[in-house]
Amino acid sequence: VNSYVLVTPNATRRNQLQQTSNFHMFVSFCTHSVAKKELDDLERWKEEHRPGPIKMIPQRLGGKESEAQARQKQQMMLVQSKYQQKHKREEYVKAKKAAEEAEILKKKAIQREKAERLEVKKRQQEMQRREMFLESQLYKTNELLNRLDLGLPKKDSCQIANRGPESTARARSHAYKQALREDENRRLEEMKQEQRRKAQLMELKQKQEEEARTRVHQNEQRRVNNAFLDRLQNKTQPNSICQPGCSG
Repeated sequence: VNSYVLVTPNATRRNQLQQTSNFHMFVSFCTHSVAKKELDDLERWKEEHRPGPIKMIPQRLGGKESEAQARQKQQMMLVQSKYQQKHKREEYVKAKKAAEEAEILKKKAIQREKAERLEVKKRQQEMQRREMFLESQLYKTNELLNRLDLGLPKKDSCQIANRGPESTARARSHAYKQALREDENRRLEEMKQEQRRKAQLMELKQKQEEEARTRVHQNEQRRVNNAFLDRLQNKTQPNSICQPGCSG
């Protein structure tokens, strides 16, 4: 016979395991009892609140229309919704196009205004250059006349004769400058009037184009509505005089 070893059990450990097992069994039993009680309460509540028999007077449902009429009405509503969606898409495209055109016109107006300001600036610079040239020419003329005065003998008759051309040159230069200034002012005023007329014509043209687009849109909408009504009439009156190829 082979030898063996006998291990004596630990009493404390055995007691702890037994207590733990008993506790788990008690908890499981309590949980099962509580669950069973809740299920019984639920079943009792269902029995108490069970709806009674329904007593209603028999009546015909679905309205006064037949199934064919209801389906035809549903088909008409579907077609109408499609036309409405198409109309909304067209309105969106037109609004987007109008916004793009307005943006383009706005940019053109800004560029036109910049070009006008640049043109006015160029004209002003040209006037300034002319005035500077006239002043320089007048200065040189006076300098030349002064030199001639210094070179001539100092007599009263000669001084009077020499003062005449100098005053005449100054008067002529002043009159020439004045005429140039008046001519430039007149040109600027004509340019302003021309730009004002162009703006009025452009505004009138835009208004006419907007009215034309409105009329075209109204005509197109009226045509679509008439076509839709004709199709509806042909569907609702199959035995009428109008055939599929004729107009209402």
